[in-house]
Amino acid sequence: MATVATTHLDPAPPPRMSSRDRRWWVALVTIVLGSFAVLLWMGLQIQESKPPIPTRVVDASGQTLLGGDDVMDGQRVWQSIGGQQIGSVWGHGAYVAPDWTADWLHREAVAVMDSYAQDEGLPSYAAATPEQQAALKARMKASMRTNTYDPATGTITLDQARSDAFRANAAHYADIFTQGHERYAIPSGTVDDPEAMRQMNAFFWWSSWAASTDAPADDASYTRNWPHEPLIDNVPTPTNILWSMISFILLLGGIAGMVWYHNFHTDDDEVTTSPPDSDPLLGYEPTPSQKATLKYFFVVGAMFVLQIAMGILSAHYGVEGAALYGIPIDTILPYAVVRTWHTQLGILWIATAWLATGLYVAPAVGGREPKLQRLGVNILFGALVLVVAGSMVGQWFSITGRMGYGTELSWWLGTTGMEYLDLARTWQIGLFIGLFLWLFLMTRGMWPALRRARKEGHLSPTQTAPLAGGSQRTLIIMLLISCLAIASFFGAAFGMGHDTHLSITEYWRWWVVHLWVEGFFEVFATVVIAFLFSRLGLVRPAMSATATLAATTIFLLGGIIGTGHHLYFTGANDPVMAWSASFSALEVVPLALMGFEAFRNLRILRVSEWVNGYKWAIYFFVSVSFWNMLGAGVFGFLINPPISLFYVQGLNLTPLHAHTALFGVYGMLGIGLMLFCVRSLMPGREWNDWPLKLGFWAMNGGLFLMAMLSLLPLGLSQAWASISEGLWYARSSEFLYTPAMTVLRWMRTPGDVLFGVGALSIGLFMVGLLTGHSIRNHGPSTRQGSLGTDDEKARMP
Repeated sequence: MATVATTHLDPAPPPRMSSRDRRWWVALVTIVLGSFAVLLWMGLQIQESKPPIPTRVVDASGQTLLGGDDVMDGQRVWQSIGGQQIGSVWGHGAYVAPDWTADWLHREAVAVMDSYAQDEGLPSYAAATPEQQAALKARMKASMRTNTYDPATGTITLDQARSDAFRANAAHYADIFTQGHERYAIPSGTVDDPEAMRQMNAFFWWSSWAASTDAPADDASYTRNWPHEPLIDNVPTPTNILWSMISFILLLGGIAGMVWYHNFHTDDDEVTTSPPDSDPLLGYEPTPSQKATLKYFFVVGAMFVLQIAMGILSAHYGVEGAALYGIPIDTILPYAVVRTWHTQLGILWIATAWLATGLYVAPAVGGREPKLQRLGVNILFGALVLVVAGSMVGQWFSITGRMGYGTELSWWLGTTGMEYLDLARTWQIGLFIGLFLWLFLMTRGMWPALRRARKEGHLSPTQTAPLAGGSQRTLIIMLLISCLAIASFFGAAFGMGHDTHLSITEYWRWWVVHLWVEGFFEVFATVVIAFLFSRLGLVRPAMSATATLAATTIFLLGGIIGTGHHLYFTGANDPVMAWSASFSALEVVPLALMGFEAFRNLRILRVSEWVNGYKWAIYFFVSVSFWNMLGAGVFGFLINPPISLFYVQGLNLTPLHAHTALFGVYGMLGIGLMLFCVRSLMPGREWNDWPLKLGFWAMNGGLFLMAMLSLLPLGLSQAWASISEGLWYARSSEFLYTPAMTVLRWMRTPGDVLFGVGALSIGLFMVGLLTGHSIRNHGPSTRQGSLGTDDEKARMP
């Protein structure tokens, strides 16, 4: 008994959390809870202010133009043929075809003025004198902006001119979707069912009606006067202008505050001055489940190359809308299919790389291989392959009309038609279950480390837990919390149903795209990088833990509520715009100072010779800092303020931000994590790394050329057209096929080709790891590594 008592007294008590860390934890919890309370309140505001869906639309004589569920049925038809991958509605979607909201609105306004002109004995509006045009325009504006919706009956009444314009527009769009339109990359027979086409026209009309008709007791439309259309005075609201100005002030103040914080915490340098003599992971034998993660990374490479191929093909559709250098491929691979696969694969391969990284890390932290862990890793792998392959096949069948139009089958097995969340409901459920399986595998793998830390007061590395030492209990807790967030927040996709109002659908879609993809995956990656650098002895664990807490807190301060900047013009009201504009500006603050992170990563490369084994992984982390600053920060704020987004939503400045932020940040990060883990799985073996060198510089250079030679000048040109003429003109084929715009779109080719060479080079390197061509030294690890410092080794079991 005495021995037992002594044993209980021997271990040192767990060290108390530093006061600074406690303050950061309190700030993090407060910000997360408060921010989600605001975001949920914003959802309630959108629910109240969203445009109503009428049960009946009639002309002046009482004849029914639309009835019953025509608008919602039309939304389902639109979604089943690709939805946001074939043009856009309310500015969200693809960029080759028009924005159907803005296009319908402009065509209706012109047709109504022509009709009024003919009533006055004139051949058309264009033939009238300036004075007559002013009177005709005022009459048309009054007709279109006056809200005739009757809440009691659910009826909207249109005058005869608007009724005639409706029929003319319906015939125009029916011709496009049945006969095809090469410049819009819409093949013949896209919608060959007259009833389905009638319903989709009803949906297009409704999206335009909501954008042009004043909301009750308001002098702005339901979409806050978006899109810009001078004919009906759709111009920015005072709220838009005011909160745009305030957002600039908040951005400058936030950057000043961050600079002040960095200057007064110069002693918090994370990079160590006494790194280990050799790679701490040399001599570590990976567990069976860790070895099983290797195939994830090879599939990541395959999806990555396929995604790039689809991206190049979708970009080419912008200049040759029905063929690939004369080869007619649109009947086999329509633009909507290609772009769906491109956007979906981009998220899925990045997510797979990060999930595999977590599965690799977990056993090396916990110190033991949980029972059936390898089986769980293999089952999850099979599930991911099934989701990716099954969803792609289903999307092809749905978009090409082989599942019918707007059917339950297309919803469950085809596509939702919502950009970045195109997975049909069955595949969404499969992915959601897979994410919780991943969470379960992560938790059971890492839980022993938390128990040891609580009992022993220190996490020491062991032969079976080489990543445990120096990792800090705080980092393990944060890693598990980020895993829980990743698994949970994909569930927001289920807020979007087959019969959900478009405003609410957009609200929940951006929960997934902004919070899941841009938010909690970034938190997970930040923690994992800190975790790995800490264990390798390249950064000081205590400082790394504090810095990770601080970075997560600051990022989520703007990132959660900042989700609302995607919702300015989707049925939200002025308070939603005010909150969203303010916090979206704060979201950019930490990104503006990413040079500090790049400088730190470059310094890590110089701390010891053995770190060169991780050189290319670290170089990709450096590029992440650059693209975070430029793509997410500069190009993000270029479009985020309400006054900017009012004119450029749905133009090529959006894919400028999307490509440089999504791939530049998350793609490069995924590749870096993949290389880090693969390097750790085969320590001591020298890589033939010329494909990595080529891949790194070609992808970064190609992305930069793509942005600067094509997307940025094309987007700015469209912005000029939108500001001067209206969004309809900036998206029209008349503007985009002018000689100058055609040259700018072809100027994507150099960047795309260079980027493709880089992607292929990375893929060849991964194949070379299987064949041995990517490894110079085919022998065993050269020498046993040190698992930690002398103090850690003294405590090692």
